[in-house]
Amino acid sequence: MPETPSPLEVALGHQRRTLAVLIVGVPLACWAWVIAMARDMYGPMTGSSAWMMTATWDAAHVLLLWAMWAAMMAGMMLPSSAPLILLYARASRQRTDQRLASSHTYGLTAGYVVVWTLFSLAATFLQRALASSQLLTPMMEPASRGAAAGLLLAAGLYQLTPLKQACLRSCRTPLAFLSSRWRAGVAGAMRMGVEHGIACLGCCWALMLLLFAGGVMNLAVVAALTAWVAIEKLAPFGEQSARISGALLLVMSGWMYVR
Repeated sequence: MPETPSPLEVALGHQRRTLAVLIVGVPLACWAWVIAMARDMYGPMTGSSAWMMTATWDAAHVLLLWAMWAAMMAGMMLPSSAPLILLYARASRQRTDQRLASSHTYGLTAGYVVVWTLFSLAATFLQRALASSQLLTPMMEPASRGAAAGLLLAAGLYQLTPLKQACLRSCRTPLAFLSSRWRAGVAGAMRMGVEHGIACLGCCWALMLLLFAGGVMNLAVVAALTAWVAIEKLAPFGEQSARISGALLLVMSGWMYVR
């Protein structure tokens, strides 16, 4: 008797290559670059991160900084969007042929990435503003405990807001999102990706501020935030974890202020 396919095999269907690129290949490539830069930055600073140690932030250096943020956001956020991408790929395959289904899946993911790419642009200019105000060191770390505490406070407060919970519920229910927002064609898929990306941004933007509090290129912080985003969006207790993390961030912020 033929073996019954696993749920993952059913979800992948005939788009294994497409989904492998989007869910595994792109994040791994982004992580490889970020890790290389981080290790060099906290090492000899003569390799892939040498461009960061510039005294003149011209257009070329700002563009590289934006590319670094965009790669980091893609590496951090794409894995937690896997349920949406898998569900969409399966539904699209049932509605059209394999070639079109793959292009639609690329379109959905592209729309999602566009949102985080635009966020990366905002993060780039925020980093330059913090550095110019001497609130951020050349090593992309907070220059004072007060600055770090303020970021922890902002992130902690946002974690407890109704908007955070509403965006998180949207991120945690990809099937409901697809059912209510379905649009045909590549353009429709991209629009759906943008809409889901906006919900994801509304859920996670404050957590990304913690990169400034702990060090933008601190791999421990980057990995911890990636894991925490995945827990919030994928774990059964994800909604409760957001409230718990908010309370913990407020406690940490107060401790840093009075320390």
